Amino acid sequence: MTDLRPKRADARRNYERLLTEARAAFAERGTDASLEEIARRSGVGIGTLYRHFPNRQAMMNAVFQESLADLLGRSRELAGAQEPCTALVEWLRALIAHASEYRGLARALMSASHDESSALSACSVPLRDAGERLLGRAQESGSVRADVSIGDLMQLTNAIALAAEQDPADTELADRLLRLTLRGLRS
Repeated sequence: MTDLRPKRADARRNYERLLTEARAAFAERGTDASLEEIARRSGVGIGTLYRHFPNRQAMMNAVFQESLADLLGRSRELAGAQEPCTALVEWLRALIAHASEYRGLARALMSASHDESSALSACSVPLRDAGERLLGRAQESGSVRADVSIGDLMQLTNAIALAAEQDPADTELADRLLRLTLRGLRS
């Protein structure tokens, strides 16, 4: 009996091509880009795409792993900052910038925060943990109210990114909305 499975190197090349094309398609058309088009541009069939990524959220999760690593690295850098509130604000700005990278990402991240079975929760959970540490330090310093939760902050950052996505001509909107939000965080 002949083994019809692709060689490991072929499967890896297909996976990398799919990721490359998914990044490009998400950048051009947002996270709702056609999976069939991504498969076609990668030179593989839709079945191959689904073997690597069982659903859109799994593909998005794979595409965003590099950004996730950057955000987690940034949170570790900020964890020892002298001004915990400033560190939290800087990290929230980085979250908004990340959620704004691809049209539709903020909406998908908001949905994933309520669905632990979503493949995107693999992005959401470590970000939540990193943010919890930064928020905790800011609260301990007395600069952020004790009743503020990281879940609320992450929903707010995604909402800000979503609002900015709806009005791309206003390049200052996200920062204005974040500043307005931050006024309500202060103790």
